Amino acid sequence: MKSSDLGLCNIEDLRQIAKKRLPGPIFEYIDGAAEDGIALQHNREVYRSLKIRNRVLKDVSKRSTATEIFGKKIAMPYAISPTASAGLMCEGGEVALARAAARMGVPCTVATNSLTPMEEIVEAAGGNLWFQLYMWVDKKLRAAFVERVKSAGFDTLLVTVDGSVGANREHDRKNGYTMPLRYTPRLIAQVLANPGWCLRVLAPQYLKRGAFRKANFPPELSSKLTDKPTDHELTKPDTQCWDDIKRIRDIWPGHMLVKGLQSWEDVVIAADCGMNGVVLSNHGGRYLDSAPAPLQVVPEVRRAVGDRLKIIIDSGARRGSDIVKAIAMGADLVMSGRPTLYGAAAAGEAGAYRALEVFQTEMDRIMAQLGLNRVDEISPHIFWNPPDWVPRPKAARVVEQIASRASAVFPESVR
Repeated sequence: MKSSDLGLCNIEDLRQIAKKRLPGPIFEYIDGAAEDGIALQHNREVYRSLKIRNRVLKDVSKRSTATEIFGKKIAMPYAISPTASAGLMCEGGEVALARAAARMGVPCTVATNSLTPMEEIVEAAGGNLWFQLYMWVDKKLRAAFVERVKSAGFDTLLVTVDGSVGANREHDRKNGYTMPLRYTPRLIAQVLANPGWCLRVLAPQYLKRGAFRKANFPPELSSKLTDKPTDHELTKPDTQCWDDIKRIRDIWPGHMLVKGLQSWEDVVIAADCGMNGVVLSNHGGRYLDSAPAPLQVVPEVRRAVGDRLKIIIDSGARRGSDIVKAIAMGADLVMSGRPTLYGAAAAGEAGAYRALEVFQTEMDRIMAQLGLNRVDEISPHIFWNPPDWVPRPKAARVVEQIASRASAVFPESVR
């Protein structure tokens, strides 16, 4: 199926199809958030609150959404976030996401907890693949795992650091849904209530691979998703610290980022530790409820570190205009996970590509309406009546500086 044949106009369309095609507990696992969902809702509210002004009678016939990240050209400043549940969306879900990203020309991040081995994803999909790492408690296993990632051909490592304790996702407890997956009577009933998913995803999985497994786990930690859920303590210990990041930096030769930061203080430390970038993220609202939206944090982070490293934001983007707003705030790249999961659940690889296509075509349209031809032309000047936390356009800052100096020199004349 071609993505253009799907008749799906936006990410919300894909979400609604995914809701119908997935068992309730699985859909709520990817769609839901921690506690009251405050951070999840706020991520969207912040994007919606920023208004942008059109500019007219500008030649935008040669516009392009293309840019570069870590020396590689990409079709737009967007990448797929690591999502461990892609294999539950459709058969071979991780490969579907990676192929869609390669076809579009954007990075795709393979998750430590994916249900398909990293080597298989690289071989089947290719493209600009990054790898997301959780740090094992055992340092020797961790070092060996990093070597495996390196040998698989990845050159960009993204270490997720914001899950030192388990998230309070009450909807999962009510649904009897856990990671690893445990087939309780309640969950079995809800899975069987969706026979289409059983035929499309569950049956092929058991015929080809057996039970769902976290395929990248080393043998010492390997466990079926149906086993007792102890993986969190093994992969996201509350003992992790910046020294662990330094140890990985010492053995990782490629680009390295840390994901899950929400404060400029931590970003400064990351820069001092030799990181090439950071991912500002509240995990899509899935960990710390009431967290600020990453978009709000960008300006203070950019002021703190300047151009010492790349600033990427994750969580909340659903429209091409969101990407434009994020770049205008000072971000280098936008990531999100749910949109392509919705797409994969709706129509496999074609659905994931459709999600990317929506972002790209919407971004292109918005750039034309704003009178912009290149990504590097996007700046705070696009905003109308922005709140105080939004950076001021350069011209406005110059005027303010001149006025301030004039007031200091000629205090009486400027009153």
